[in-house]
Amino acid sequence: MDLKNEIIKILKKHVKGEIILEIPPELNLGDYALPCFGMAKELKKSPNKIAEELKSKLKLSEHIEKIEAKGPYLNFYVNKSFLAKHTLSKVKDEKDKYGAGKNKGNVVVEYCGPNTNKPLHLGHIRNMALGYSICRILKFTGSKIHPVNIVNDRGIHICQSMLAYKKWGGNKKPEKKGDHFVGDYYVMFSKESEKNEKLKLEVHELLLKWEQGDKETVDLWKKMNKWVLDGFKETYKRFGVIFEKEYFESEYYTKGKEIVMGGYEKNIFEKDHTDAIIARLEKYNLPDKVLLRGDETSIYITQDIYLAKLRYDDFKFDKLIYVVASEQNLHFKQLFKILELLKRPYAKKMHHLSYGMVNLPSGRMKSREGTVVDADDIMDETASLTEDEIKKRHKNLSAKEIKARSEIISLAAIKFYMLKNDPIKDIVFNPEESLNFEGETGPYIQYAHARACSILKKVEFEKTAKTATTEKSTINYGLLKHQKEEQLIRLIYTFPEKVEESALHYKPSIICHYLLALAQAFNEFYHECHVISDDKEMTNTRLILVDCARQVLDNGLSLLGITAPQEM
Repeated sequence: MDLKNEIIKILKKHVKGEIILEIPPELNLGDYALPCFGMAKELKKSPNKIAEELKSKLKLSEHIEKIEAKGPYLNFYVNKSFLAKHTLSKVKDEKDKYGAGKNKGNVVVEYCGPNTNKPLHLGHIRNMALGYSICRILKFTGSKIHPVNIVNDRGIHICQSMLAYKKWGGNKKPEKKGDHFVGDYYVMFSKESEKNEKLKLEVHELLLKWEQGDKETVDLWKKMNKWVLDGFKETYKRFGVIFEKEYFESEYYTKGKEIVMGGYEKNIFEKDHTDAIIARLEKYNLPDKVLLRGDETSIYITQDIYLAKLRYDDFKFDKLIYVVASEQNLHFKQLFKILELLKRPYAKKMHHLSYGMVNLPSGRMKSREGTVVDADDIMDETASLTEDEIKKRHKNLSAKEIKARSEIISLAAIKFYMLKNDPIKDIVFNPEESLNFEGETGPYIQYAHARACSILKKVEFEKTAKTATTEKSTINYGLLKHQKEEQLIRLIYTFPEKVEESALHYKPSIICHYLLALAQAFNEFYHECHVISDDKEMTNTRLILVDCARQVLDNGLSLLGITAPQEM
């Protein structure tokens, strides 16, 4: 039973065009509202008048308690006892599948995209949080998901780390995590090259040797790349992200030439005065784009043209989503238009999920100056702050349990902070703020889940729930009349809609704000309604509500890649 669709069906007999229902901000305004502004021009009546007239025409269904015209809105009030029974029974039946969809689609999600000359940094943290959550949300709504990564493992920046290691590394093996070890040499090169301009010439010579296949250079590249890639794997594992396939730039950077040359031969592209091959895009309100230099060397877009084809060959995707920072907005507009000009069957199936920069309270980060905060350091610092908080709250926990809890809570803090804002917005990451148990944070939602688990544990709910669900007649959903109960039930009911909305717009932030509202509603219910009392019928009914709130908090956190702990 979908109450929203039931209301839309009632309205369709009297309203032309698309019907968009809203959820009113307050319970006393109903469960759904139809804004009548859009009909005013066509009907030549005020929205208030339209609402009144519609009210007189509509027939109530058994699940709609009443309909009221409130100014320009027509408000629908669902039968509360029915809503409670319908919603809570559905959650109990579907458990971790509650809110799941049945969309069909084959979706490739590319995210992370690191360079092998330095560790993953704070920007990658936001990228990974966003990419992984999008994968989980789209999978939950029915799509088949293929998470992939592009590793930028060649080029001048990689050679800068290599040259610094050759000069000052003394053939040492890493005494720290491999990506951090190599990253130190990248920073070292940057500082030394400011004092010695000849180093910039030497690094270009090293790149040329690599491209010519010089054995000593390639062997060094392979060794240092392995150190970095092994370090990345540790970070991926700790953060909880996985990739079905990784593509390496070194294997594909020359592959797009043939496609570009083919486009030139078909007069899709042309040459400029330097013999560079150009895509003329000005008539599409985009700057022209060089696809191959005059010396026929590739650039990033050459590789991306080929990689789009390769991903389509590999997965036959219905959608390819690039999770890449907003700095590359123009690049992807040009890429998609070029693929369209080439008449590729997948050209209209690509989407750039653009996200804003992540800065620190101290300002913007810069890799070559060594001011970037590494992903591992952020996780370590946040975990350390969490450990301090846990020790204050629990005096008798073992060191092992403190470490385990701090990891779960600190990762929730980081991920939620990265996801709670609209992706396109720039954000300033503050570790202390992200861990506030009373603020708009991941730990706040985890705490609500843990509180629900604690209530259920007190009464051995497993046994109670089994009895309650096998003897459904003992559950009197009509008892749930308190305003805080009704508010909580309505939020639980709207979870599937929020999941669908989040998937449609590729915005985990929608789930984040929903979970904050749900956690707050649960806490208000807990403070105002005694769950456990001498009234067994009321206790059993409220325990069902507690368990359903717990389940939806768990489901929602899972979509963000966050663990829902039973204890905090």
